[in-house]
Amino acid sequence: MPSLSKVLNFVGSIIDPRSYLHILRLIHYSGYSHVRERGKITKGKGTAIAPNASLRNGERIVMGHDCHIGERCYLWAGDSTGRIILGNYVSLAPEVFITASDYRFEAGKPFRQQPKNERDIRIGNDVWLGARVVVTAGVTIGDGCIVGAGAVVTKDLPAGSIAAGVPARVIGQREPVTAVQTSPP
Repeated sequence: MPSLSKVLNFVGSIIDPRSYLHILRLIHYSGYSHVRERGKITKGKGTAIAPNASLRNGERIVMGHDCHIGERCYLWAGDSTGRIILGNYVSLAPEVFITASDYRFEAGKPFRQQPKNERDIRIGNDVWLGARVVVTAGVTIGDGCIVGAGAVVTKDLPAGSIAAGVPARVIGQREPVTAVQTSPP
């Protein structure tokens, strides 16, 4: 016959609320922006998104095939029109921030009431954005570009550019890559 302490431990483990917290965490997890918006995005074959990437307005995010979205990346499309369009073979290192909207300034209005400007962001094929790169609304990054860690891209970058800095500026040119497929294999 089991001892009274063993029986009490067993009963205590069944009614211990800590054992049910995991289920509540899973239910709460599904409401996060990085989960809720995934079903709305358009993405190509072989594209991988880190589980803790944050996506907003996923219906305005389009990703080509074989893209990689790293840990803690933020892809925030505009609330009404600003789209984020990624080509094929795009790689985003951790903590890249891409936003398709910014605020205008109207005198006499509080910050939270300022209207937004929404403009599309287009990132070409075979582009690599280093860790903590920021891409602002309205920017086009051409095919084959590499953007160094910590850069802030505020203007268009021509194809094949290597860019770095705040604001990002072209510091070199990449050799043309001829083996990049623009359609899924």
